[in-house]
Amino acid sequence: MGKDGWYTMGKNAHARIPMTARERNDRIFAGALLLPSVLITVIFILVPVADSVVKSFLDFKVKNIISGTPGSWNNFQNYIKLFSSGRLGMAVVHTLTFVAAVVIAQFVLGMILALILNSDIRFTRFVRSIMMAPWVVPTIISGLIWMWMYQPQYGLLKFLVGLFSGGKVTDFAILNNPETALLGITIAALWKQIPLTTLLLVSGLTNVSADLLEAATIDGANGIKRFVYITIPSIMSVIKITVSMAIIENFKQFPLFWTMTGGGPDNATTTLAILSYREAFVSNNLGSGAAVTTVWMLLMIVVVFVYNRVFKDVEMN
Repeated sequence: MGKDGWYTMGKNAHARIPMTARERNDRIFAGALLLPSVLITVIFILVPVADSVVKSFLDFKVKNIISGTPGSWNNFQNYIKLFSSGRLGMAVVHTLTFVAAVVIAQFVLGMILALILNSDIRFTRFVRSIMMAPWVVPTIISGLIWMWMYQPQYGLLKFLVGLFSGGKVTDFAILNNPETALLGITIAALWKQIPLTTLLLVSGLTNVSADLLEAATIDGANGIKRFVYITIPSIMSVIKITVSMAIIENFKQFPLFWTMTGGGPDNATTTLAILSYREAFVSNNLGSGAAVTTVWMLLMIVVVFVYNRVFKDVEMN
């Protein structure tokens, strides 16, 4: 179709068919339907992101908002101070560690549960109906539940460990120990997110061709070979979407960290989300908080881009 709304027949054809009124109206109607989404995306996503990036290069504090004065250019001091203090590097390490641990464990455990629920064992429908309960619980409530379970004096895990150890283990403060605090939050995140991952993978497994699996069985392929060479390739699109959602969800994870540890103890659970909040709303340095957010956003884009490239190479092979 040409720029003037005419259809060209053939590469060098001279005859052109005009676009009908119905087709023109359909295009106008489609544009009208897309317009609200485009406006919302621009106003509430693109504009705030651009504004945050600009503020990351300014000396912009809460007093600037109160007085109505614009921030002043500070020669990348927000980034220099964050990097030189070591806070930003530490937050990046904690964020990447948390994301990698949760995404990998979430996919492996979710796949195992999905294979079980997709089998012909009894009560699978009942389990499917109740398994989404952790996912629908608000994240803050999930954090409070696990804080109670981890409570070092009367928590459920402390009771179970004392029961099985015969009372020999007395120190079981997971969230108060810098070496185990991140692990405690990781377990809480897995408890909440695994149900959705399992449900998505089950939906993909139901579409795997039974004829292919039966033919492979007849040819002598065992369960592992059928899973690797038939099941996985058949649900690659579902896996890609599921893992992408998990990466993005855990990159922006804030409520669990702030509810359970607040970034402590001794900054052992300070991620980019926590650091951004502290810089902007605790230290009242909005420019520094915007700098953390910019690094946070760029890091997430890079990780997702690398993941998509690696996934594309795996699909091609």
